[in-house]
Amino acid sequence: MVALDFETTGLDLDRDHVIAYGAVPIDDGRVRVGAACSQLIRPPRPPSVRSQTIHLLREVDLAEAPETRQAASGLRATLANRFLVAWYADVEIAFLRRLFGGSERAWRRRVIDVRDMAIVIDGAPAGARRARGYALTHTAERFGVPVSDPHDALDDALVTAQLFLVLAAHMPQGRNPTPRELVSLYRSLT
Repeated sequence: MVALDFETTGLDLDRDHVIAYGAVPIDDGRVRVGAACSQLIRPPRPPSVRSQTIHLLREVDLAEAPETRQAASGLRATLANRFLVAWYADVEIAFLRRLFGGSERAWRRRVIDVRDMAIVIDGAPAGARRARGYALTHTAERFGVPVSDPHDALDDALVTAQLFLVLAAHMPQGRNPTPRELVSLYRSLT
């Protein structure tokens, strides 16, 4: 598995772009911090002032970064043959589809949404995907996962990976499931 987080210029797929990603592998129930990677990405247009206030990435910070297509090749290698773990995965799925193609359904089959796991573990009814009060930082702190640098792609990916493992320990499984079994269990509960 690999925890993935994108920082973007916004959420409009017609005009916004990924400007950073963070990816943290999870192998055998362990977060592999030493194998984590991140990449800034130069968008075709400078980020808006509004997006800069969220992730603090300015045009000057991205000036020497590779363009999207160059950065995508490294991301593709990072994601190869792994299930993805993301917080509120709709964003990552939408931008992954734009970067690499594929159907929404195909991407959803290989993604576990950690936000959905938190909602299920809290006992919210099935279909409560629109539940409020589930920000990554707040939920991580509630479950004892430290947050260092919110809205930094690598830190958010690390927090997501750690929170995933904490929440997985709360899932009704009875033993240590394989990644494929955990995906199936997650699908049955959400």
